[in-house]
Amino acid sequence: MKEIVIISGKGGTGKTSITASFAYLGGKDIVIADCDVDAADMHLLMNPNYGLEEDFYSGELAKINNDRCTSCGACAEICRFGAISLKNGQYSIDQLNCEGCGYCARICPTEAITNETLKVGKSYISTTRVGCTMVHARLGIGADNSGKLVAKVKNQAKRIATETNKDYVIVDGSPGLGCPVVSSLSGANFVVLVTESSISGLHDLKRVYELVKKFKIKAGCIINKSDINPKISLEIAAFLSKENIFHVTNLPYDENFTKAMTNGQTIVEYDHNELRAQLTKSWEKVKELANQ
Repeated sequence: MKEIVIISGKGGTGKTSITASFAYLGGKDIVIADCDVDAADMHLLMNPNYGLEEDFYSGELAKINNDRCTSCGACAEICRFGAISLKNGQYSIDQLNCEGCGYCARICPTEAITNETLKVGKSYISTTRVGCTMVHARLGIGADNSGKLVAKVKNQAKRIATETNKDYVIVDGSPGLGCPVVSSLSGANFVVLVTESSISGLHDLKRVYELVKKFKIKAGCIINKSDINPKISLEIAAFLSKENIFHVTNLPYDENFTKAMTNGQTIVEYDHNELRAQLTKSWEKVKELANQ
C-alpha cells in the first residue's frame, strides 16, 4: 500500500479538485483521507454517507467550582494567559484564552479547579458515491490540535487500506505550512505539489517544498492555470528542474472546474476532453512514481 499526499503552499490552487479526480480514477482500489480538517470540502465532490461517526477529544480547559472557590485570587495571579478574571465577586475562566496547562488547578488551595478534556470535532468513516472508503473529519470552530485530528484520520485510512488490501491511500492535505501539513506528510511515499501560475503560487511552492525536503519524500508538481501567466509558469518549471521535482503536467485555466464542482462532480466526470485525458495520464504517472 502506498500513501500519496496532495498539498499546496496556498489555498485556491485547485488541490481538492485534482485530489478528487485522482480518487475518482482510483475507484475502489483506494482509500481517501481528507486531512484538510480545518476547512474540509472533499465531501462536496465525493458525497460520503457518514456511515461511522466518532467524537474527537483533545486538549483541556480549566473549570472553576464556585461552591469550593474562596476567591483567594491565586489562580488569576499565576495565569500567564490572562484567562482568569474576577466578575461579580466570582472568578471565571475565559475559554478562548485558556491554554489548558493545568497550573491553576495545581496551586488552588481548595482544589476548586479541575481540567476537563474538550470535544473539539468529529471524525467519520464513510462510503463515497464512487464506491471507495473515505475517512474525514470536521474540527470545531476555533478549536486547536488539528494536527492530532489529521493524524487520527490518516492512521484510520491506512488501517482500512491495509485490512482491505487497497493499493493506495490518497491524502488531501491542508494548504500552507502548519501542523496539519506536517502531520499529513508523515509516512508518505509520494507528494504531489499543486501550484498555480502566479507570483504567490511560486513563492508558496518554494516554501512548502522546503518542508517536503525535510521529510525526504519524493515529489511531483502540477501547475494549474498555467496559461494565465506563461512567464511565471516557466519560472516554476525551472524551479522544479533545479530541485529534481517531477513536472507531472500543466493544466490550463478552465471554467469547467467550477461548473463541475457546482454539479457535485469531479472534473474528469464533467469534462470528457483534454482535461480528463491530462488528469488520467497524470494519475497513472503519479502511481508509477509512488511505486518506484
